Formats: sequence, C-alpha cells, structure tokens
Amino acid sequence: MEAGGRSVNRCDNWVTMASTRHAISSATRRNVFDYMSMTPVAWAGRLAEPDFIVRVWPTAKSMPSYDPRFKDAIADTYQHRINNYDWEDDWIFTDARFDLMNCDDKTFLAFLAEVVHPVVRPDPEKAEDILAEFNRQLRPDGFVLSPTSQVSGRSVYEGSRLSATHDPHTALNLSARNELEDHRALQDHLAAIARDIANDPAGAITSAKDLVESMYKLILDKRGIAYQPKDDLGTLYKKVATELALDKKSVPSTVKGSEAAQKTLGALNTVVTGLAELRNQIGRGHGRTEASPALERHARLAFNAAVALTEFLYDTLQDRAFASSGAEAT
Repeated sequence: MEAGGRSVNRCDNWVTMASTRHAISSATRRNVFDYMSMTPVAWAGRLAEPDFIVRVWPTAKSMPSYDPRFKDAIADTYQHRINNYDWEDDWIFTDARFDLMNCDDKTFLAFLAEVVHPVVRPDPEKAEDILAEFNRQLRPDGFVLSPTSQVSGRSVYEGSRLSATHDPHTALNLSARNELEDHRALQDHLAAIARDIANDPAGAITSAKDLVESMYKLILDKRGIAYQPKDDLGTLYKKVATELALDKKSVPSTVKGSEAAQKTLGALNTVVTGLAELRNQIGRGHGRTEASPALERHARLAFNAAVALTEFLYDTLQDRAFASSGAEAT
C-alpha cells in the first residue's frame, strides 16, 4: 500500500534535487521496480530500512512524517516498517517523499547503487545478479552502474552516463549490412558481451576477442582464402590485411595524408595484439588458477576496441567489393 495515502504524483519542495536531469525514463524506472517487486529484491538488504534511507537521503530527518505521532520520515518509517510492519515491502517506490519515479537521475542511480552495495547486499552472487539486471534496464537510457572503489575486496558502484561507447545490442549496425550473408556468429558474440560486460567482465573480454576472430574468418571465407583451425589472431589478421590491402605499403606515399594513413593502418596490428594479450591475461580460458581481476571498464575497453576494428574491417570489405564491381570507391 502507498505510505500514508499521499499522492505519488506530487513533487514536494522538501525533496532535495541534486540536478534537474531526468533522462532515465519512467518506463525504465517502473521496469526496475517491477523486477525488484516480483523477484523479489529486498531493497534495504540486511540493513534496517531507516538506516538504508539515510545513506541515499541524508536529509530524510527533515522530511515530514505521515503519522502525526512522529516528527519526521525516519521515525515514521521505523514505526510502520519495524514496529507495526503495516506498510508493503515495496512502499518506497511510490512514496512521494522520496519520489523515485520522478526524482533526478543522480538520486535514482544512488538508490540503485546502494541496493548492491557490499554493506547492504552480503551475498556477492546475488548482488551481481541484481547489478546485471539494473544495468540491462539502464543502458537503453544511456546509463550504467560502474565500479568506483572497493570494500573488503568487493566493488562499490556509482551511476554514470554512457558516453562515446557502443551498445552491444546495436553495435556494427548489422541489420543495415549485407556483404556477409550470415551474421549469426557476430550476433552471438555481441549478445554474450551484452550479457557479461557488467556481470562477468572476463567473459566479455573473451567474447570481444572472439568477435574479431569471427570477423577475420568470415572475411576470409567470403574471399575464398584458406586458413588453418589453429591459426591465432595475429596470423588471421595478416591474411585479412593482405587480402584487403591493409598493410602500410598499400597506401602510396604520394597520397595526401599518406603518413597518417600508414600510421593508422600500422596501429591495427597493435589493437589485434592487445586484444589477444588482454584475453590471455585477464579473460576466460587457458585453465586459470585464480579469479580474473577484470573489471567492467576493462571489458568495455576490449569491447569498444573490438567493435572499432570489426566495423572498419566490414566497411573495408564492402568498399573492396564495391570497387571490384567496377564502381568508383570513395
């Protein structure tokens, strides 16, 4: 039931707004709350709800009580959630004092970050499951909960905007490309990255490397170039670079900007080597004997690098096909 019977549409002037941004949609917020209600997820975890509330809203003791017997929202909450237990478990989602459906993005993200905080959520596996769902819901609106520090070896998260990054669900814009007949392998790797990038960074790093490897093989298959099953990433890249004329020598020294172009093409091999080394050192595979130190930022670095390289290769493949058909390539 709604606490105190107050309207959830009202935005009272005692709600502190950290910013005026409201980019996280009401649909996303409702989906998050539905997930927490139906799973269910006890939003305060092992804390008493009044203790959780002051972690997100330090000024909660200046918010009014719905019960005239008590002077503030904290005393009110203590009475109805601990003493009487006569408010529903998800009461806070519709309480106008905290206004989670309409508050600024910063406050909403701070609430979610506290839900998965090590102090609040003692079970790391459960915390990871909740975090993965939160991030799945937040990403379409351009936000993510990312680790910023650690407590007793566990990550503490903070909300932020996604900027200058790809979304695995839309990366490569495969629906608009047709040079390769079958995109299922690429789609599988992108889906794995989307699933793991927050919850299993080591797995996402491995999938990023696999995305590039699949792209190499698809290009070589398309062009009828043989390769061996055991060819590593570097060997495959050399074959693709030769077939698509990506080596430095392919840029004539007389072409304007040739020096910059040669440097850029030379850097491709560095990206390839870096992805392989990142996967070997902190990704999945090779019978690791200890937990991977990979964090989400490492996984996103690997993903963005893999997408940038894969996208360039696909564009080059299409340009080469266009040129060979007799049309003038740009």
